[in-house]
Amino acid sequence: MRNFPIAPEASPFVLLLGTLAIGAWFLGFKIASLILTILGGWVLWFFRNPTRTIPDAPRSIVSPADGRVMEIHEEEEREYCKERVIRVSIFLNIFNVHINRIPFTGEIMKTGFIPGRYLPAMKPAASQLNHRHAILIRTSTGRQMLVVQIVGLIARRIRCWVKIGDQVTRGDRFGLIQFGSRVDIFLPLDVNLRVQVGDHVKGGSSILGEFS
Repeated sequence: MRNFPIAPEASPFVLLLGTLAIGAWFLGFKIASLILTILGGWVLWFFRNPTRTIPDAPRSIVSPADGRVMEIHEEEEREYCKERVIRVSIFLNIFNVHINRIPFTGEIMKTGFIPGRYLPAMKPAASQLNHRHAILIRTSTGRQMLVVQIVGLIARRIRCWVKIGDQVTRGDRFGLIQFGSRVDIFLPLDVNLRVQVGDHVKGGSSILGEFS
């Protein structure tokens, strides 16, 4: 799923910037054309979709996103998991890969968009107040985990490519958040975490924790 080296969502931005760059060049605005060309190259780089080596350890839970672990917190998740969980929050800056990945093999049980605000993604309140999209995954053993894509001050668009009933595999690409964002993953309390606040992780390849 979505194995292109550049995410297709880059197309409208690249076409617009490319058209403007060509037009500026022919009109004699060569510096403007150069700037637009550089911006187009940056957009291609931002939407990069690299191949990742997925760990084969059967109990491992991989990171759903690239970025920095900004918070780990035990709390009650009432809307989807309906139980106490460990929330691991990952902040993605504009230089991180923004393709999101499935943390563990299972079935998509529930999805949903939650409208909200556009607070900076680094603020703790963003988990509850910002516009976001959630997917609930149930494993073959009945365990469940929740992944939430959250917009930020700059990021304004969430893409999710899975739906209820889909069978997904650890490391699969499932979505994209455009231009800086945050991803929260809610895990069962008995998961043995392998990360701490401040760690940098890569989606699909870094191990966040393991089922006991």
